[in-house]
Amino acid sequence: MSQYLTSARWTGALPDPFAFPVFFDGLLWRRPLAYLIDAAIIGALFGAWLWLVLISFGLLWILTSVTFLLIPILYHAWLVGGRASATLGMRLCGLEVRSWDGERPDFWQALLMAVLFYVTVVGTSLLILLVVLINDRRRAVHDYLSGVVVIRRIRPRRALA
Repeated sequence: MSQYLTSARWTGALPDPFAFPVFFDGLLWRRPLAYLIDAAIIGALFGAWLWLVLISFGLLWILTSVTFLLIPILYHAWLVGGRASATLGMRLCGLEVRSWDGERPDFWQALLMAVLFYVTVVGTSLLILLVVLINDRRRAVHDYLSGVVVIRRIRPRRALA
């Protein structure tokens, strides 16, 4: 049990949410809040891109449709696949992404997660996100399909001096 309390990494199967609720408490409201923060950041990145299009006198306009697809996907993939295993919104809400075995996801697993998120959410008009209400670990369909789990960030306890 001390392993689970000092690290967000585990070996073997994913921890049971009833035995170790510290990993899963508050996910139901933290995940949407984190995405709203990320959406604001992505919106600012879109604004920066449009500013570049404007100062290029429209020469970059031809790349705009591709850029609008790539910005949110690469934002999620680089940050989730990076050292912190979380987007900026996730970090602010105290969340991180782990693969099923407790390791940090690599860039390709994070890219798969991001693509699956946008494809399933757009394809079902957000209804697919209701899946988080019917499982104990609050995993979404894109989490299952990409082999990841979103957990609360656990920091190692420091010894009192």
